Amino acid sequence: MRICIPTETKDGKSAAVYGHFGSAPYFTIVDTEKDSIEIIDNANAHHSHGMCQPMGSLTGKNINAVACGGMGARAVQKLNEGGIKAYRAVAGTVKDTVELFIKGNLEEITIENACVQHSCH
Repeated sequence: MRICIPTETKDGKSAAVYGHFGSAPYFTIVDTEKDSIEIIDNANAHHSHGMCQPMGSLTGKNINAVACGGMGARAVQKLNEGGIKAYRAVAGTVKDTVELFIKGNLEEITIENACVQHSCH
């Protein structure tokens, strides 16, 4: 399983989860089977509201899921169209988020419960 977690820094498993998917400075990708980390810059971090292009930075990365503090409905829709589910991470580190994901303790983000105007429910 390859999980993409938006982060504030390039600190691997100890990096703090970023509050919002599209504007995160980095994406930390954790491969739970290989116990490996890949960190990529979010080239689309500075975008207009509703113009997030999540698949651009993640193309070819074989992501199965995204776990983040929140994201807008359009980002959820674009990820879902690419076969990727989104989950709401709690504040903490990449390591914390992966552990909760593996246990099945993260809420799925859907179009219905996504952030509106960058303000989460």
